[in-house]
Amino acid sequence: MRYLGLDLGTKTIGLAISDKTGLIATSYKVLHHDNNPESCLDELKSIIKDLEVESLVLGLPKNMNNTLGSRAEATLKFKEFLESNIDIPIYLEDERLTTKSAEALLIKGDTSRKKRKKVIDKVAATIILQSFLDRRK
Repeated sequence: MRYLGLDLGTKTIGLAISDKTGLIATSYKVLHHDNNPESCLDELKSIIKDLEVESLVLGLPKNMNNTLGSRAEATLKFKEFLESNIDIPIYLEDERLTTKSAEALLIKGDTSRKKRKKVIDKVAATIILQSFLDRRK
């Protein structure tokens, strides 16, 4: 089963894709939406079709005390939007600290600040998706 991981940000959506066995997550791309993630629907549908994605994994940005803040509310609203427009299962995955982990990973790999800014969302999506895949094993 192939999964597509999504890291919803205020201006971008980071994407990661699993292999066909659903074991390994790989960074895929970043979609730009400028605070209107619904504008990416057609591109998401195209990616889902082209890559034969069977399920989505959407990162849920909980607060450290496990409560839901404004970003989590926006993510839940986006999930509802996707469910009404895309007919595949959508799972939520706790994404606390994934962006910090992604940044640490990129810094360790000696990635420049400019380059990090371009790829951090898809790396965070990869961490979210891999966490989901590991938990399902």
